[in-house]
Amino acid sequence: MSRALTQGTRTWPPPSPPTHAPRRRRRLAARYLGYVGYFVGAGLISGAVVHHPLDPDRYTRIAAYGALVFLAATVLNEFLLTRERPGLPRMLVVIGSSLLLSFGIGMLSGGLQHFDDFPARGAVLVPAGIIVSFIAYVIKDADTSTRRIFSVLGLTVLAVAALAFFGLREVAASMAVTPGGGHSHGNGDEPAADDHTPTTGSSPTATPGPNTSPQPAPASTAPAHNDGHVTDRRDRAPECPAGGGRGLRPSDG
Repeated sequence: MSRALTQGTRTWPPPSPPTHAPRRRRRLAARYLGYVGYFVGAGLISGAVVHHPLDPDRYTRIAAYGALVFLAATVLNEFLLTRERPGLPRMLVVIGSSLLLSFGIGMLSGGLQHFDDFPARGAVLVPAGIIVSFIAYVIKDADTSTRRIFSVLGLTVLAVAALAFFGLREVAASMAVTPGGGHSHGNGDEPAADDHTPTTGSSPTATPGPNTSPQPAPASTAPAHNDGHVTDRRDRAPECPAGGGRGLRPSDG
């Protein structure tokens, strides 16, 4: 009896589909790279837009690298891994809106992450990032009309951004600026350490020369009594003999 039973125009059991394991593995790696590229690009941009005033040349390059990484991930996900490739006009719209979306996400995440370090700048970046990222996403989404930007949802996003701006500005104004607070960004604002150590009041001890004999320290004498009597025989003055004779000294003996 044959294993394949014909039922009308179908065969039972149905034939197994061909396996394409190497192709699936390649597509998995490509999807992973595209997914990671979104976050790496947005992370580079977020750090660049916050720290840009500290070193404009350096952080402009970092922002450009982040934008290139984000755009590469967009091309990989939107054009190479999709079954239906859009035309040139739609491709340009997707690339432009993706670039705008990357900066919107970077402003939002960077302003939140470094708000303690740059309160006034963060109060502007966070609401601006909300508005820019929303507009860019609506333009990028092929299934959403651009008129949704001015819909009730768009007005809600605008209201949230306005509340975030005024609220964060008040928080930034109330924050006390403490020197050395937050993590250091190498901007040279920290006072330089003083290399000159204060000299002590004691003068350095002079080292005796090779031909100089050290002088003995004077012996401490006992204080004299206030009753006028001499306490030690050695402290008594030499007595002169009768007749005005000369007194004998110990060395004359």
